[in-house]
Amino acid sequence: MSLLVVLGALAFLMLVAYRGFSVILFAPAAAMGAVLLTDPSLVPPLFSSVFMEKMVGFIKNYFPVFMLGAVFGKLIELSGFSKSIVAAVIGVLGRERAVLAIVVVCALLTYGGVSLFVVVFAVYPFAAEMFRQSGIPKRLIPCTIALGAFSFTMDALPGTPQIQNIIPTTFFKTTTWAAPILGVVGAAFILTVGLTYIESRRRAAQASGEGYGADLQNEPEPFEAEKLPNPWIAILPLVVVGVANFFLTHAILRGYGQAHEVTLAGQTVVTKVGSLAAIWAVQGALLLGILTVLIFAWRPVITRFAEGSKAAVAGALLASLNTASEYGFGAIIALLPGFVLIAGALETIPNPLINEAISVTVLAGITGSASGGMSIALAAMSDTFIAGAEAAKIPLDVLHRVAAMASGGMDTLPHNGAVITLLAVTGLTHRQAYKDIFVITLTKTAAVFFVIGFYYLTGIY
Repeated sequence: MSLLVVLGALAFLMLVAYRGFSVILFAPAAAMGAVLLTDPSLVPPLFSSVFMEKMVGFIKNYFPVFMLGAVFGKLIELSGFSKSIVAAVIGVLGRERAVLAIVVVCALLTYGGVSLFVVVFAVYPFAAEMFRQSGIPKRLIPCTIALGAFSFTMDALPGTPQIQNIIPTTFFKTTTWAAPILGVVGAAFILTVGLTYIESRRRAAQASGEGYGADLQNEPEPFEAEKLPNPWIAILPLVVVGVANFFLTHAILRGYGQAHEVTLAGQTVVTKVGSLAAIWAVQGALLLGILTVLIFAWRPVITRFAEGSKAAVAGALLASLNTASEYGFGAIIALLPGFVLIAGALETIPNPLINEAISVTVLAGITGSASGGMSIALAAMSDTFIAGAEAAKIPLDVLHRVAAMASGGMDTLPHNGAVITLLAVTGLTHRQAYKDIFVITLTKTAAVFFVIGFYYLTGIY
């Protein structure tokens, strides 16, 4: 019965998300419903002491990253830099390679620090125009954007400033550049398999005579040529974010050490820098990226900055609250007897890397959030993972990369916030486009185990 309660709460949350209802509203409802069926007297204390504590704790740690990422992405859009990058990639690859071009653009933006939520809005108009001109079904746009923005650049490539690559640093005392070779190998696997799948779907549609489609929703205005910024200048802020993130990651620890203590007004403030260095590095890098955009595109940005920044902050609030709410949901579920059964079954897996990969991806699937599921798994089991890795002489950098990549696997079930946003922006439904997104999800999940196998075969990380 306890296991059914956990599965029922998950099924309910997936259903309401599938139907388009707010996760912020229904995640606490699903969590408290599960508690109600377990022990009604625990509903008030668990809501205040667990759900809200975890939700607020997540926001405290990561909202600045969401906000700065959203503002940076909005400035990239307002400056015309995103259009310039897209046009340059199209010029190099050609419009006939629409799928590859959109994947490359999404990858450049997300690896450069633009939030994947922002990438969806920025890239969709160009994807629609390219797919329309090439006669590729619109239903393949979501899986193409998902491959470019939600997969290898999100958590596999070393140094990516996305939140999924930052969270493990607070548990394993690593940096965002952990296990770089494994990250590159995993990224190559995802990119190769993903592109092969989407191209096969494109060829099948072409063979059957299926075109872009008709009577579609949320169609953007056709793209018209305009004077765009120099593409080398446009990509400079992305380079600044990547380089600054790398140097700040090391400089912060050298400057502050693992802990910092200061006495002000008679009160001693102690900060555990070791668990925050990677977060600070990304925040600093994004601030430098924002400054770079303003230096090179002050005039086009400043005229629309007031409204643009409001939209960016609103988007950051929505994205962070969605994730934090799912994190609170997962924290409640983690305390229920049904979850104890699941966790107990997972703990019987003897191999620490496989144990971690399965645990993280299962929890990411339950919560519908890569960052939320990984945070819960690592908060509950990181000591176990570390002990197992040390016994097997596995570097913590490998644990970091496996956890990050595993979080981006089954997180994209139907109730995932990014999936819901992606389908809403493109004007498509789960029924029309989710099947192909799910294949990318399976590819991403398989990549984790491919990377684990590569590590055991070669010992390289």
